[in-house]
Amino acid sequence: MSRIGKKPINLPSGVTVDVATKGVVTVKGPKGTLTQDVNPDIQVTVENNQVVVSRPTDSKRHKSMHGLYRSLINNMVIGVSEGFKKDLELVGVGYKATNQGQVLELNLGYSHNIFFALPESVSVKTETPKGKNPIISLEAIDKELIGQVAAKIRSLRKIEPYKGKGVRFVGEQIRRKAGKTAGKK
Repeated sequence: MSRIGKKPINLPSGVTVDVATKGVVTVKGPKGTLTQDVNPDIQVTVENNQVVVSRPTDSKRHKSMHGLYRSLINNMVIGVSEGFKKDLELVGVGYKATNQGQVLELNLGYSHNIFFALPESVSVKTETPKGKNPIISLEAIDKELIGQVAAKIRSLRKIEPYKGKGVRFVGEQIRRKAGKTAGKK
């Protein structure tokens, strides 16, 4: 058995899981509702406040889907009960971030500002503490969506290895390179 797939998912109080006949799993909680299509081969059952994911055979395809769907459903349960948060840091002279509702305005050293429209289910907060780098905080209940949005914002100005300037996750370690050294003649 898949180590991840065979672990049951404990449901926190206030979270309900419904499994439809067509393989659609719906998770409802205090923060919202998420749905996920599950392959018809994989069985999802709810028994005594736990969600159990099982597979019909030990074929390679079924083994891979077993752990995948268990992880996806677990992320949905965590999302509707606690939510997910990602923090990005802008490192560089003159880099700024502000938000007007769901539109993020970024000044990343280009000749123009970048306006980034966020999905409705992702909330954003920007702060610029004095003497520190600006921070963008993203919050959402969908782990996949918040990861895609954070990766897209990060790709607008990738970290360069010489000075370490760019957009990075808070706490991310960057591999630095030594610059050119002057040759002796």
